[in-house]
Amino acid sequence: MNICRKRRNCSITTSSMSDIGFLLLIFIMLISLMNQRHEQHIEYSESLNLEKTQVESNYEIWITAEGQVFVDGILQTVDSLEQGIARAVIENPGVRIHVIADRSTPYKYVDSVVQVLQKLQHRVVSFVVREKQ
Repeated sequence: MNICRKRRNCSITTSSMSDIGFLLLIFIMLISLMNQRHEQHIEYSESLNLEKTQVESNYEIWITAEGQVFVDGILQTVDSLEQGIARAVIENPGVRIHVIADRSTPYKYVDSVVQVLQKLQHRVVSFVVREKQ
């Protein structure tokens, strides 16, 4: 039996490799640009003296000018806010609470959040402001 293999010129076309690489690059850029923070649109208060804190392991409480309180984009009541803060402190005792309020928010709404923090005896709290220009 005569078995004869034909010799072929094997070549891999590389013209499509650049297209695949380009598509992967776009995909990675889009994934890395996704923002995982849930923010509310507010006007930040201003301050002359600032202390910068770490971004990781913060529990952010957003208060709108109308007095609505949000955590991770979810509207909170006083009871749910208290439970959420307690759960965050149990999971990470070093968690820093960030209170982010609109500049036109009446103080009574900020005070309601502060009273919840006082009730829980949480002492590591930051009020987030923008640096005065």
